[in-house]
Amino acid sequence: MKQAMQLAAKGLTVLSLCVLAACSTTSPDVIKPGDAQRMSQVQDAVVLNVRPVVVEGSQSGAGGATGAVIGGIAGAGSTGNSRGSAMAGVAGAVVGAVVGNAVERFGTREDAVEILLQLSNGERRAIVQAKGNETFNPGDAVILVTTGGKTRVMLAPKVTKP
Repeated sequence: MKQAMQLAAKGLTVLSLCVLAACSTTSPDVIKPGDAQRMSQVQDAVVLNVRPVVVEGSQSGAGGATGAVIGGIAGAGSTGNSRGSAMAGVAGAVVGAVVGNAVERFGTREDAVEILLQLSNGERRAIVQAKGNETFNPGDAVILVTTGGKTRVMLAPKVTKP
Protein backbone atom coordinates (compact mmCIF):
# COMPACT_ATOMS: atom_id res chain seq x y z
CA MET A 1 0.00 0.00 0.00
CA LYS A 2 2.81 2.38 0.97
CA GLN A 3 4.64 1.75 -2.30
CA ALA A 4 1.46 2.27 -4.32
CA MET A 5 0.87 5.66 -2.65
CA GLN A 6 4.46 6.72 -3.31
CA LEU A 7 4.19 5.63 -6.93
CA ALA A 8 0.93 7.54 -7.31
CA ALA A 9 2.51 10.65 -5.77
CA LYS A 10 5.44 10.44 -8.19
CA GLY A 11 3.05 10.03 -11.11
CA LEU A 12 1.06 13.08 -10.03
CA THR A 13 4.28 15.07 -9.68
CA VAL A 14 5.36 14.26 -13.24
CA LEU A 15 1.88 15.05 -14.56
CA SER A 16 1.85 18.37 -12.68
CA LEU A 17 5.24 19.34 -14.10
CA CYS A 18 4.01 18.64 -17.63
CA VAL A 19 0.84 20.68 -17.12
CA LEU A 20 2.71 23.62 -15.58
CA ALA A 21 5.30 23.65 -18.34
CA ALA A 22 2.56 23.88 -20.97
CA CYS A 23 0.60 26.63 -19.19
CA SER A 24 2.28 29.78 -20.38
CA THR A 25 4.19 31.11 -23.32
CA THR A 26 4.99 34.57 -24.62
CA SER A 27 6.49 33.24 -27.84
CA PRO A 28 5.99 35.52 -30.84
CA ASP A 29 5.35 32.36 -32.86
CA VAL A 30 2.23 31.42 -30.84
CA ILE A 31 -0.96 33.36 -31.49
CA LYS A 32 -3.85 33.15 -29.03
CA PRO A 33 -7.23 32.17 -30.51
CA GLY A 34 -8.73 35.56 -29.58
CA ASP A 35 -6.06 37.34 -31.64
CA ALA A 36 -6.67 35.33 -34.82
CA GLN A 37 -8.53 37.09 -37.63
CA ARG A 38 -8.12 40.51 -35.96
CA MET A 39 -6.82 43.61 -37.67
CA SER A 40 -3.42 44.57 -36.25
CA GLN A 41 -1.53 47.85 -36.34
CA VAL A 42 1.85 47.58 -38.11
CA GLN A 43 4.82 49.96 -37.78
CA ASP A 44 8.21 49.94 -39.47
CA ALA A 45 11.38 50.06 -37.35
CA VAL A 46 15.08 49.23 -37.36
CA VAL A 47 16.86 47.13 -34.74
CA LEU A 48 19.46 49.08 -32.77
CA ASN A 49 20.47 46.40 -30.27
CA VAL A 50 19.44 42.94 -29.06
CA ARG A 51 20.32 41.36 -25.72
CA PRO A 52 19.29 38.08 -24.12
CA VAL A 53 17.08 38.26 -21.02
CA VAL A 54 14.98 35.84 -18.98
CA VAL A 55 11.27 36.33 -18.36
CA GLU A 56 10.72 35.25 -14.75
CA GLY A 57 8.32 32.37 -14.22
CA SER A 58 4.85 32.76 -12.74
CA GLN A 59 3.81 31.88 -9.21
CA SER A 60 0.04 31.50 -9.46
CA GLY A 61 -0.13 29.17 -6.47
CA ALA A 62 -1.16 26.18 -8.57
CA GLY A 63 2.28 24.60 -8.20
CA GLY A 64 2.27 25.09 -4.43
CA ALA A 65 -1.25 23.74 -4.04
CA THR A 66 -0.53 20.70 -6.21
CA GLY A 67 2.73 20.06 -4.36
CA ALA A 68 0.98 20.34 -0.97
CA VAL A 69 -1.64 17.76 -1.94
CA ILE A 70 0.92 15.35 -3.38
CA GLY A 71 3.30 15.85 -0.43
CA GLY A 72 0.48 15.42 2.09
CA ILE A 73 -0.69 12.17 0.50
CA ALA A 74 2.86 10.82 0.23
CA GLY A 75 3.71 11.84 3.79
CA ALA A 76 0.52 10.44 5.32
CA GLY A 77 1.09 7.08 3.70
CA SER A 78 4.69 6.82 4.88
CA THR A 79 4.10 5.59 8.44
CA GLY A 80 1.98 2.95 10.12
CA ASN A 81 0.51 4.74 13.19
CA SER A 82 -2.13 7.48 12.98
CA ARG A 83 -0.29 10.20 14.94
CA GLY A 84 2.92 9.67 12.97
CA SER A 85 0.90 9.55 9.79
CA ALA A 86 -0.73 12.92 10.53
CA MET A 87 2.61 14.54 11.37
CA ALA A 88 4.24 13.09 8.27
CA GLY A 89 1.28 14.28 6.17
CA VAL A 90 1.63 17.84 7.44
CA ALA A 91 5.40 17.82 6.88
CA GLY A 92 4.90 16.33 3.42
CA ALA A 93 2.34 19.03 2.56
CA VAL A 94 4.70 21.83 3.61
CA VAL A 95 7.66 20.41 1.70
CA GLY A 96 5.42 19.62 -1.28
CA ALA A 97 4.10 23.19 -1.37
CA VAL A 98 7.61 24.66 -1.37
CA VAL A 99 8.81 22.25 -4.05
CA GLY A 100 5.65 22.71 -6.14
CA ASN A 101 6.00 26.50 -6.03
CA ALA A 102 9.64 26.27 -7.16
CA VAL A 103 8.73 23.83 -9.94
CA GLU A 104 6.04 26.22 -11.21
CA ARG A 105 8.37 29.22 -11.06
CA PHE A 106 11.26 27.56 -12.88
CA GLY A 107 9.01 25.57 -15.22
CA THR A 108 7.40 28.74 -16.58
CA ARG A 109 10.61 30.78 -17.07
CA GLU A 110 11.37 31.71 -20.66
CA ASP A 111 14.49 32.73 -22.51
CA ALA A 112 13.74 36.02 -24.22
CA VAL A 113 15.33 38.96 -26.01
CA GLU A 114 15.11 42.67 -25.35
CA ILE A 115 15.05 44.45 -28.70
CA LEU A 116 15.92 48.16 -28.85
CA LEU A 117 14.26 49.72 -31.88
CA GLN A 118 14.22 53.01 -33.77
CA LEU A 119 10.86 53.84 -35.33
CA SER A 120 10.63 55.61 -38.68
CA ASN A 121 9.62 58.86 -36.89
CA GLY A 122 12.90 58.79 -34.89
CA GLU A 123 11.41 57.57 -31.59
CA ARG A 124 13.09 54.69 -29.80
CA ARG A 125 11.31 51.78 -28.14
CA ALA A 126 12.33 48.59 -26.36
CA ILE A 127 10.32 45.38 -26.48
CA VAL A 128 10.94 42.14 -24.60
CA GLN A 129 9.64 38.98 -26.22
CA ALA A 130 10.35 35.28 -25.91
CA LYS A 131 12.83 33.85 -28.36
CA GLY A 132 11.07 32.70 -31.49
CA ASN A 133 12.11 31.33 -34.85
CA GLU A 134 13.53 34.65 -36.05
CA THR A 135 16.94 36.05 -35.07
CA PHE A 136 17.34 39.82 -34.87
CA ASN A 137 20.57 41.74 -35.48
CA PRO A 138 21.40 45.46 -35.33
CA GLY A 139 20.44 47.11 -38.61
CA ASP A 140 17.64 44.65 -39.43
CA ALA A 141 14.45 46.13 -40.84
CA VAL A 142 11.55 44.91 -38.71
CA ILE A 143 7.84 45.49 -38.27
CA LEU A 144 6.02 45.90 -34.98
CA VAL A 145 2.67 44.12 -35.00
CA THR A 146 0.29 45.31 -32.28
CA THR A 147 -2.85 43.29 -31.58
CA GLY A 148 -5.04 43.67 -28.52
CA GLY A 149 -2.51 45.91 -26.76
CA LYS A 150 0.40 43.48 -27.18
CA THR A 151 3.24 44.09 -29.60
CA ARG A 152 5.57 41.57 -31.21
CA VAL A 153 8.59 42.16 -33.44
CA MET A 154 8.97 40.39 -36.78
CA LEU A 155 11.55 40.70 -39.54
CA ALA A 156 10.19 42.94 -42.29
CA PRO A 157 9.12 41.06 -45.40
CA LYS A 158 11.54 41.34 -48.30
CA VAL A 159 10.01 43.27 -51.16
CA THR A 160 10.91 41.84 -54.54
CA LYS A 161 10.62 43.92 -57.68
CA PRO A 162 9.15 42.28 -60.76
